[in-house]
Amino acid sequence: MSGLTHFDEQGQAHMVDVAAKPATHRVAIAQGRIEMLAATLAIIQSGTVKKGDVLGIARIAGIQAAKKTSDLIPLCHPLALTRVAVDFELQPGAVPAVECTATVETVGPTGVEMEALTAVNVALLTIYDMCKAVDRGMTMTGVHLVEKHGGKSGSYVAP
Repeated sequence: MSGLTHFDEQGQAHMVDVAAKPATHRVAIAQGRIEMLAATLAIIQSGTVKKGDVLGIARIAGIQAAKKTSDLIPLCHPLALTRVAVDFELQPGAVPAVECTATVETVGPTGVEMEALTAVNVALLTIYDMCKAVDRGMTMTGVHLVEKHGGKSGSYVAP
């Protein structure tokens, strides 16, 4: 079937068997951003959002999401993650935004791309949730895999 690994010969969805794959060090970095009003970014920066420290809570949410990816994405393997880092960069430019970068690592038979992507999405959703009272027009955009290393397929770096 067209190289898609989550389908068997009959076209049925299945969890990929990784039992015979060697454990290697694997790293994935994902990124995305949430665009908002300048006033919303100023509130985040000042720490005056009613619900508390927006970026601190979003960081914890992203880390927790990476750890729970297999509970959310049906065919993902549960992984023993060795590192999850979620970082933010405030971007006050013409389109005010917060950029999120998640780095996830493990030593195992399968990669951590989905965990990094899930961490970014949930961190951005948490920012939305915490700030929606002042800006319902926020837009999450550009979530993508920046790079991944390890495993049989080697490295990938987004163009």
